[in-house]
Amino acid sequence: MTNQDIPAHLPPLRHDYARHLGLFEPFHWLGKGVQDTFRKPLSSLFFGLMVFCVSILIVGGLIRFGVDYILLPALSGFMVVGPAIAVGLYEKSRRLEAGEPISLFRMIFVKSKSPGQILFIGVILMLLMVLWLRAAFLLYALFFGMVPFSGFDHLVGSVLMTPRGWALLAVGSAVGGLFASFAFAISAFSIPMLLNEKKDAFTAMGTSMVVAWNNKEVAVVWGAIIVALFAFCLVTALTGLILVYPILGHGTWHAYRALADET
Repeated sequence: MTNQDIPAHLPPLRHDYARHLGLFEPFHWLGKGVQDTFRKPLSSLFFGLMVFCVSILIVGGLIRFGVDYILLPALSGFMVVGPAIAVGLYEKSRRLEAGEPISLFRMIFVKSKSPGQILFIGVILMLLMVLWLRAAFLLYALFFGMVPFSGFDHLVGSVLMTPRGWALLAVGSAVGGLFASFAFAISAFSIPMLLNEKKDAFTAMGTSMVVAWNNKEVAVVWGAIIVALFAFCLVTALTGLILVYPILGHGTWHAYRALADET
């Protein structure tokens, strides 16, 4: 098919989504995230504090109701839904760039250019998280059988100290990595895009995947930074979320601006 065969009313196709950025560019986004966090820091830290409090409530609830066996997949699933609840942080970064006034009210009650579409992606990410939890149950049953759960302490020992547990860790990490990679690909740039541009959710998710694929090296480095900082949050009993979450939220906005912004 030649260009003359393409109907005139169709928009031109954009074939090149590669940005040819250096591997250290994600650290530049991270630095901008730090800068945005500490420009009127209370509004950003409020988001981090709320995410920390909700996370602690969820962990406490899982332990209180005796379902702490899903604690590890639930914590890893946080990275799946995290981008959907950082819209207020994206809005703050957008306003800082545009020289518009910043307030917590404007960060909470965000006026998106694609209203309703961000919520749609949020629902998809929640469904992905539920699917990941079900997959984690099945993997545990495949390796340890349909036996009653004997406690989180016993689970940690079984997983870390036995060959069967090591196999479960290897397979579970691979499967979880697939879920996380897919969630990252469809949400890393689509949610900031819907805030800043008028698009439907499927177009935004498709564009996000294409951008991630055509900038694989940079996207992998940015994903590795996110995983490393989230691991730091786990080591600090989730208190690190208070600072790390807003930094990553603001950094994600700058990642979108560098890779996927078409405005």
